[in-house]
Amino acid sequence: MPAEGESRIAIESDADVVVARQRARELAADLDLSSTDQTLLATAISEVARNITTYAQRGEVLVSIVDEAERRGIRVIARDDGPGIADIERALQDGFTTGGGLGLGLPGARRLVDDFHIESAPGEGTTVTLVKWSRSSRRT
Repeated sequence: MPAEGESRIAIESDADVVVARQRARELAADLDLSSTDQTLLATAISEVARNITTYAQRGEVLVSIVDEAERRGIRVIARDDGPGIADIERALQDGFTTGGGLGLGLPGARRLVDDFHIESAPGEGTTVTLVKWSRSSRRT
């Protein structure tokens, strides 16, 4: 059964990255995430989705609302069947790149969200899970 408000976006081009960002912003607005948090989430999605187009050529992004304990947020799962990442720890260091960029994609995305998890192995693709929690749904 799909998660609440779940959207699955095929990622094959920069235009698809824009669609994924827009869908996440729509759900984030529904949860009353601040405009700043919406921007942080959209930027994180750009980073992980562009990794798909750069390294794997195609993959998908799933965007959904997540309820956990007493908080709600937006979960983004970006996955592909590309070449995978041999050294995840190194890939999460600022400045490391195999694609000629600035090496800020994965570490930058990790800093922009509340929860970040990556699974990857050479030849098996990569799955990155991001969550941005609504500050208004947290109990203090």
